[in-house]
Amino acid sequence: MKKSMVMGVVALGLLAGCTTTEEANQAIQGRWIGQSSDAFFAQYGPPVSAFDLNNGGTVYTWQGGETERTVSAQYRDMTKQEREFEEKRRGSTIINIGGNMGMDATPPGKVLLSPSRTEQLGCEAQISTNSAGIITTIRTSRDTDGEGFSFSRCAEVFGVTS
Repeated sequence: MKKSMVMGVVALGLLAGCTTTEEANQAIQGRWIGQSSDAFFAQYGPPVSAFDLNNGGTVYTWQGGETERTVSAQYRDMTKQEREFEEKRRGSTIINIGGNMGMDATPPGKVLLSPSRTEQLGCEAQISTNSAGIITTIRTSRDTDGEGFSFSRCAEVFGVTS
Protein backbone atom coordinates (compact mmCIF):
# COMPACT_ATOMS: atom_id res chain seq x y z
CA MET A 1 0.00 0.00 0.00
CA LYS A 2 2.75 2.46 0.98
CA LYS A 3 4.77 1.62 -2.14
CA SER A 4 1.84 2.30 -4.49
CA MET A 5 1.06 5.56 -2.70
CA VAL A 6 4.70 6.69 -3.02
CA MET A 7 4.69 5.78 -6.74
CA GLY A 8 1.47 7.78 -7.20
CA VAL A 9 3.01 10.85 -5.56
CA VAL A 10 6.14 10.50 -7.73
CA ALA A 11 4.00 10.22 -10.90
CA LEU A 12 2.00 13.31 -9.95
CA GLY A 13 5.24 15.19 -9.31
CA LEU A 14 6.55 14.28 -12.74
CA LEU A 15 3.31 15.35 -14.42
CA ALA A 16 3.31 18.63 -12.50
CA GLY A 17 6.66 19.45 -14.13
CA CYS A 18 5.28 18.90 -17.64
CA THR A 19 4.45 21.85 -19.83
CA THR A 20 1.63 21.77 -22.38
CA THR A 21 1.39 23.45 -25.78
CA GLU A 22 -1.07 25.99 -24.37
CA GLU A 23 1.34 26.95 -21.58
CA ALA A 24 4.13 27.27 -24.14
CA ASN A 25 1.90 29.49 -26.31
CA GLN A 26 1.07 31.77 -23.39
CA ALA A 27 4.72 32.08 -22.39
CA ILE A 28 6.04 32.87 -25.88
CA GLN A 29 3.21 35.35 -26.49
CA GLY A 30 4.05 37.15 -23.27
CA ARG A 31 7.73 37.16 -24.13
CA TRP A 32 7.62 38.05 -27.86
CA ILE A 33 4.53 40.11 -28.72
CA GLY A 34 5.76 43.69 -29.11
CA GLN A 35 9.35 42.58 -29.79
CA SER A 36 11.27 42.72 -33.05
CA SER A 37 11.01 39.68 -35.30
CA ASP A 38 14.73 40.17 -36.00
CA ALA A 39 15.44 39.53 -32.30
CA PHE A 40 13.33 36.35 -32.38
CA PHE A 41 15.07 35.02 -35.50
CA ALA A 42 18.50 35.95 -34.15
CA GLN A 43 17.78 33.85 -31.05
CA TYR A 44 15.99 30.86 -32.63
CA GLY A 45 17.07 30.82 -36.27
CA PRO A 46 15.59 32.09 -39.54
CA PRO A 47 12.05 31.42 -40.72
CA VAL A 48 11.37 28.73 -43.31
CA SER A 49 8.91 30.95 -45.19
CA ALA A 50 7.40 34.44 -45.25
CA PHE A 51 4.13 35.77 -46.66
CA ASP A 52 3.73 39.52 -47.21
CA LEU A 53 0.40 41.04 -46.18
CA ASN A 54 -1.35 43.95 -47.90
CA ASN A 55 -1.00 46.09 -44.76
CA GLY A 56 2.82 45.91 -44.97
CA GLY A 57 3.13 43.22 -42.34
CA THR A 58 4.45 39.71 -42.80
CA VAL A 59 3.45 36.25 -41.61
CA TYR A 60 6.46 34.02 -41.00
CA THR A 61 6.58 30.28 -40.53
CA TRP A 62 9.39 29.21 -38.23
CA GLN A 63 10.48 25.64 -37.46
CA GLY A 64 12.96 24.38 -34.91
CA GLY A 65 13.89 21.75 -32.38
CA GLU A 66 13.82 18.91 -34.90
CA THR A 67 15.11 15.65 -33.44
CA GLU A 68 14.26 11.97 -33.37
CA ARG A 69 13.25 9.79 -30.47
CA THR A 70 13.31 5.99 -30.52
CA VAL A 71 10.44 4.36 -28.67
CA SER A 72 11.05 0.79 -27.54
CA ALA A 73 8.65 -2.03 -28.33
CA GLN A 74 5.91 -2.52 -25.74
CA TYR A 75 4.92 -5.97 -24.45
CA ARG A 76 2.54 -7.47 -21.95
CA ASP A 77 2.55 -10.85 -20.28
CA MET A 78 0.53 -13.58 -21.96
CA THR A 79 -2.63 -14.67 -20.21
CA LYS A 80 -2.89 -18.30 -19.15
CA GLN A 81 -5.18 -18.98 -22.13
CA GLU A 82 -2.74 -17.36 -24.58
CA ARG A 83 0.16 -19.35 -23.11
CA GLU A 84 -1.79 -22.62 -23.42
CA PHE A 85 -2.78 -21.80 -27.01
CA GLU A 86 0.84 -21.03 -27.92
CA GLU A 87 2.05 -24.26 -26.32
CA LYS A 88 -0.49 -26.25 -28.35
CA ARG A 89 0.43 -24.36 -31.54
CA ARG A 90 4.13 -25.07 -31.04
CA GLY A 91 3.56 -28.55 -29.66
CA SER A 92 5.79 -27.99 -26.67
CA THR A 93 6.26 -25.89 -23.58
CA ILE A 94 7.71 -22.40 -24.07
CA ILE A 95 11.13 -22.13 -22.44
CA ASN A 96 13.23 -18.97 -22.48
CA ILE A 97 16.88 -20.03 -22.52
CA GLY A 98 18.17 -16.49 -22.96
CA GLY A 99 18.88 -16.79 -26.65
CA ASN A 100 19.75 -13.85 -28.88
CA MET A 101 16.54 -12.03 -29.81
CA GLY A 102 16.20 -9.42 -32.54
CA MET A 103 15.13 -5.88 -31.69
CA ASP A 104 11.38 -6.58 -31.93
CA ALA A 105 11.50 -10.35 -31.43
CA THR A 106 8.74 -11.05 -28.95
CA PRO A 107 10.19 -12.62 -25.82
CA PRO A 108 8.66 -15.95 -24.80
CA GLY A 109 5.57 -15.52 -22.63
CA LYS A 110 4.95 -11.99 -23.91
CA VAL A 111 2.55 -10.40 -26.41
CA LEU A 112 3.74 -7.53 -28.62
CA LEU A 113 1.51 -4.47 -28.10
CA SER A 114 3.43 -2.05 -30.34
CA PRO A 115 6.71 -2.44 -32.26
CA SER A 116 9.68 -0.17 -31.72
CA ARG A 117 9.51 3.02 -33.77
CA THR A 118 11.19 6.33 -34.41
CA GLU A 119 9.24 9.53 -33.79
CA GLN A 120 10.04 12.90 -35.35
CA LEU A 121 9.90 15.71 -32.78
CA GLY A 122 9.71 19.40 -33.57
CA CYS A 123 8.08 22.77 -33.16
CA GLU A 124 6.53 25.16 -35.69
CA ALA A 125 5.28 28.68 -35.03
CA GLN A 126 3.37 31.26 -37.06
CA ILE A 127 4.66 34.78 -36.39
CA SER A 128 2.82 37.87 -37.66
CA THR A 129 4.48 41.27 -37.73
CA ASN A 130 3.40 44.79 -38.55
CA SER A 131 5.12 46.90 -41.23
CA ALA A 132 7.87 47.84 -38.74
CA GLY A 133 8.77 44.17 -38.12
CA ILE A 134 7.27 44.12 -34.62
CA ILE A 135 5.60 40.83 -33.62
CA THR A 136 1.84 41.27 -33.27
CA THR A 137 0.88 37.61 -32.88
CA ILE A 138 2.79 34.40 -32.33
CA ARG A 139 1.40 30.91 -31.87
CA THR A 140 2.56 27.36 -32.27
CA SER A 141 1.06 25.64 -35.29
CA ARG A 142 2.75 22.25 -34.75
CA ASP A 143 4.02 20.90 -31.46
CA THR A 144 5.02 17.32 -30.77
CA ASP A 145 5.72 15.74 -27.41
CA GLY A 146 9.03 16.77 -25.92
CA GLU A 147 12.19 14.71 -25.67
CA GLY A 148 11.84 14.19 -21.93
CA PHE A 149 8.73 14.22 -19.80
CA SER A 150 7.37 17.36 -21.50
CA PHE A 151 4.11 17.33 -23.45
CA SER A 152 5.49 20.15 -25.64
CA ARG A 153 8.61 20.25 -27.82
CA CYS A 154 7.99 23.99 -28.29
CA ALA A 155 8.17 24.47 -24.52
CA GLU A 156 11.57 22.77 -24.53
CA VAL A 157 12.83 24.80 -27.50
CA PHE A 158 11.66 28.12 -26.05
CA GLY A 159 12.82 27.30 -22.51
CA VAL A 160 9.30 27.44 -21.02
CA THR A 161 8.90 25.86 -17.61
CA SER A 162 5.70 25.44 -15.64
